Amino acid sequence: MNGGEELKGIRLIRGLLLFAALFLLAIPHAGADGGKVYHVPLENEVERGLYEFLNRSFSEAEKAGAETIILEINTPGGFVDAAGRIAKLMDETKLDTIAYINRDALSAGAFLALHADEIYMHPNGRIGAAQVIDQSGNAADDKANSAWLASMKAAAESSDRNPEYALAMADADIDLPQYRAKKGKLLTLSADEALKVGYSEGTVASFGELLETAGLEGTEVIKINETFSEKLARFITNPVVVPILLSIAGLGLVVELYSPGFGIPGSMGAGALLLFFYGHLVAGLAGYESLLLFLAGVGLLIAELFVPGGILGILGGVAMVAGIILAGADPAWMAVSVITALVITILGMVIMMKFFGKRLHLLNRIVLRDATDSESGYVSSPSRLELIGRTARTVTPLRPSGTAELDGEYLDVVSEGRFIGKDQNVKITKVEGSRIVVREASDK
Repeated sequence: MNGGEELKGIRLIRGLLLFAALFLLAIPHAGADGGKVYHVPLENEVERGLYEFLNRSFSEAEKAGAETIILEINTPGGFVDAAGRIAKLMDETKLDTIAYINRDALSAGAFLALHADEIYMHPNGRIGAAQVIDQSGNAADDKANSAWLASMKAAAESSDRNPEYALAMADADIDLPQYRAKKGKLLTLSADEALKVGYSEGTVASFGELLETAGLEGTEVIKINETFSEKLARFITNPVVVPILLSIAGLGLVVELYSPGFGIPGSMGAGALLLFFYGHLVAGLAGYESLLLFLAGVGLLIAELFVPGGILGILGGVAMVAGIILAGADPAWMAVSVITALVITILGMVIMMKFFGKRLHLLNRIVLRDATDSESGYVSSPSRLELIGRTARTVTPLRPSGTAELDGEYLDVVSEGRFIGKDQNVKITKVEGSRIVVREASDK
């Protein structure tokens, strides 16, 4: 009996050990299945509207308890200020960040990729060509370029990468001929070259291969896509689109003011303004205060119609312009956009007055278009030279002007300078157009 109980005890201990071993083996597997990875596309131009989309994505990933966020990058670059805000967002998150360069991470895209904890590239991927370009398409001035070089250097060092290559991406004076970056040309690395210089942790042909290579197989992948409103906001807030929208708004409203009723031009102008503020509100660039300021300006302009004087109209115009400028992230660029729109609107008004003025209702009220020529049926008053030498009788005193009567016709006359009383005979001495000069008939 004792031997049998001992055997049972040994078997029980073995069973418990086996169960414990199986439990320990199951722990990492369960952890992998329970992990979450957020897959976020970073595509097209890097601009201000993109920041709001990425901010939402990072916030959702953190609230969901995700461990990693993968940015799938394919961008030709974009705007420095927008890239700076996104880079700060990447630096401040507690999540592990992976940049998957699926084709291109150029200019601002390269800058953002360097802020990720890890970089993986598609075999045909590229990273680099990150020189700052101003709004005219030329290289930025020394001040802006120096600041950008410092930012690129810091981005590379933040992920423990050799900053020499990041600087060569932004400065054409750095010579790296082995990577086609001869003096005068910016550095752009292929996937193999990036892996060689430590600017990539691996080359993968697909997102699935990326998960496997990065040790994230078996995790729950949640892909975040832009909503329609976010896509629309990104398009509307593009610095190229903004002046076009404002120009459409200005031209549409001007044409509508000069036309009876409310039709297509007014609808286009109002719609352009609505899109402008909607896009900037959704993108987080504008607050409701800018919209309220603009609406207050509209109210002052309407009040000017009932209380003329000019002051309300001027204040209304200033408030509208200020509301538009405050709606953008960069007041200087918004001011340029407003000036561009005003110039286009003024040119449009001139063209309309020149070629379409007769068809515009209100325009005919404020612009004198009638010509007093013979072709229009106007005849100049004939000079009354036949009156010279004739005698008339004053109906009113002449001080020195008054009225005289000649053969039953009343004439507006003026004396040669002396006062002439009523009921006096006067002689017409001169006729100059409609001016009839007289003197007392007794005068020699």
